[in-house]
Amino acid sequence: MNLLVQICIGLNYIHSLQILHRDLKSLNIFLTKGNCVKIGDFGVSKTLQGTESANTMIGTPYYLSPEICAKERYTLKSDIWSLGCILYELAALDVSIAIINSILSKQRIISLSP
Repeated sequence: MNLLVQICIGLNYIHSLQILHRDLKSLNIFLTKGNCVKIGDFGVSKTLQGTESANTMIGTPYYLSPEICAKERYTLKSDIWSLGCILYELAALDVSIAIINSILSKQRIISLSP
């Protein structure tokens, strides 16, 4: 099964349990010998209650959603932004050096948000 599809299925599962990963990145996506994707490192994850949102600025700078960078409240959708960053990495096989710098990436993410 396609790697991206497996990541989406895994993310859908943890979101169905109201778990916000908060540090979804390529380094936290593991591949078994049987080509099965596993999402790992739930050390900073948070279980949301109902329509609760989070507000702690936490995670890896390149993968932070615009809401986190702007220090606003965020929901499960924040993990979807991180998934988009992973997709970009898979497609480009690279991460821009300019984006890795945490200060520049936060400013860039906020300026690019709709």
